[in-house]
Amino acid sequence: MTAVMTPPVKPAPPPVRRVGRGRGGIAPPWFFAAPALLVYAVVMLYPSIVGAGSAFTDWSGVGEQRSFVGLANFKQLIHDDQALGALRNTLLLTVAIVVVQNGIGLLLALGVHTTIKSRMLLRVIFFAPVVVSPVMVSFLWKYVYNPAPDAGLNAALGAVGLGALRQDWLGNPSLAIWSVAFTVIWQCAGYSMVIFLAGLEGVPPELHESAMVDGAGTVARFRHITWPLLAPAVTINVMLSTVGGLTLFTQIIAMTNGGPGYATDTLSTVLYKQAFVFGKFGYSTAVALVLAIFVAAVSFVQIGYLRSRETAA
Repeated sequence: MTAVMTPPVKPAPPPVRRVGRGRGGIAPPWFFAAPALLVYAVVMLYPSIVGAGSAFTDWSGVGEQRSFVGLANFKQLIHDDQALGALRNTLLLTVAIVVVQNGIGLLLALGVHTTIKSRMLLRVIFFAPVVVSPVMVSFLWKYVYNPAPDAGLNAALGAVGLGALRQDWLGNPSLAIWSVAFTVIWQCAGYSMVIFLAGLEGVPPELHESAMVDGAGTVARFRHITWPLLAPAVTINVMLSTVGGLTLFTQIIAMTNGGPGYATDTLSTVLYKQAFVFGKFGYSTAVALVLAIFVAAVSFVQIGYLRSRETAA
């Protein structure tokens, strides 16, 4: 009689202990963020929400006397030529900063992402302006734009035989806004360079080697390999430069104070002047509320488009 062999029975795996909300387990992730969120809500969200109510009053910013005026401040904003001009200047500055700053940053990143011996020194030099205070940079370039023929940029133009190009760079309404834009771009292009450089470091060199074997040139490799893989870096740079351009304030106040006339006023400088120069705190809050909504709307549209571009890439 033949014995029947039964396969050995495997022991049951030990029960998996779930950790999380259970007693004695690890706390959920949101628990660790709760203290910071609480501080942010008390310091930022609560004052902002309470302060937004001033947009519907005629409060002067001093004392407690105020009257509810409904949407009168917003109606005034729509018909305010100074505010509409500031909106135009804000959009012009933002477009210039986003396009030129990121274009220069990308070129700088491509230039220092090489094997040349001085690449580390060049990275430090190009990034150095970023760590300098915007106020210091503004006063430095305010001297460079000195209208005197023997000072700053005008003196340099005269020294190379281009004296006919001398200008009152900050006093000419047609040039002042672009002079400020150049200052911002000069300071922040290195920041965009660093972000693009981080993206370039993540591009696998094997892809370029394979493309070179297939006969792809430099432009073709950049277009079909490098540029699609830089999509996350493009998203970050475009978002940061857009928000920075829409809320530009320090450089304007330090260099031109919104002048000459209202040629360089932005929405940020308008709300500042309305509150602290003219004492119209309610109207200033209305401008600030419109600016905040506008920045949020532009940011949501941008991030939706750029994220879809990352997915497609």
